[in-house]
Amino acid sequence: MFILPRQRSPITLTTILTPVVRRSAGGLSFICRRQHLKSPSTPLLPRLGIPFSRTHFGLAVPHRTVTGITMFRESRAFLWALAVLGGSYVLLIACMVAADVAHLGNRMPEVLAGVFHTPEIMDSLLLSLLTCTAAAAFSVFVGVPLGYLLAREKWRGRGLVEWLVDIPIVLPPLVVGVSLLILFHLKIGTQSLESWLNSIGLQVAFAVPAVILAQFAVAAAFAVRTLRLTFSQIPRRTEEVALTLGCSRAGAFWRVALPQARRGILGAFTLAWARSLGEFGPILIFAGATRGRTEVLSTTVFLEMSIGRLDSAVAVSLLMIVISLVALGLIRWLGKEDSVPV
Repeated sequence: MFILPRQRSPITLTTILTPVVRRSAGGLSFICRRQHLKSPSTPLLPRLGIPFSRTHFGLAVPHRTVTGITMFRESRAFLWALAVLGGSYVLLIACMVAADVAHLGNRMPEVLAGVFHTPEIMDSLLLSLLTCTAAAAFSVFVGVPLGYLLAREKWRGRGLVEWLVDIPIVLPPLVVGVSLLILFHLKIGTQSLESWLNSIGLQVAFAVPAVILAQFAVAAAFAVRTLRLTFSQIPRRTEEVALTLGCSRAGAFWRVALPQARRGILGAFTLAWARSLGEFGPILIFAGATRGRTEVLSTTVFLEMSIGRLDSAVAVSLLMIVISLVALGLIRWLGKEDSVPV
């Protein structure tokens, strides 16, 4: 084995070794164990053109002399390469936000004041807060039992259920809206679901309930995934101990598992709320973008752009960015101590 030296003495590497980090009083040391196979020949080596003398799990490299400084430089260059590749996306997001701010420039206070004094935009803001909260609450309401079943039990059709839950995540948003619209207007027998709801005095399509349902259809998938990972990280032994003490399965869930998952539940609620805030496609198809009736912040941007009010659209976009950052900050704060998977 070899240990990364503190001095600049050369080290000869004669084989590919899997590094193991060992913590000691003197710091971190990289330790590798040298192992040899009985037969050094492998079909992969002639293709690569590598002269083999010693192998480790069928792989070999030529003899190489590496110093501590060389290893440090190679490691730093590799990390810089990763930073450049990954930082390109971060730079794109930062440039997008900076472009919105630069577009308004010195007119930002005036434009924001005009937005907050526009009754239609304030109504859409209030409706967004109400519908997002309702959609997030319904998402957690169905996400807790479904996430618990997916994390704790093994049953037939579990993989199919997981696929169905993930469909709203991978589908284009417009497809979700079209599917909801067809579902409520598809005739079953003599009437459709929408006509039956209208007969009892309830309107869903192109009304506020359609906004909540469109947001819920997508946000619930994220809540289920979050809560499934949350319950999978909770030790099963705590519930088993509760069962041995005379607690029922339902009692163990309510008194043991659910309290331990409280931060995960709050994280799922916040994530579903933030996802509902940015929903646009399903709302536009299933609920419409009627000003003063089904208009939310995402459709407000669309309506302001369609009538040529670019400054108002950018201001509303910045408002949604601020709200999203607050929601993301809350998610990270909730997962800071208890490793909530979001």
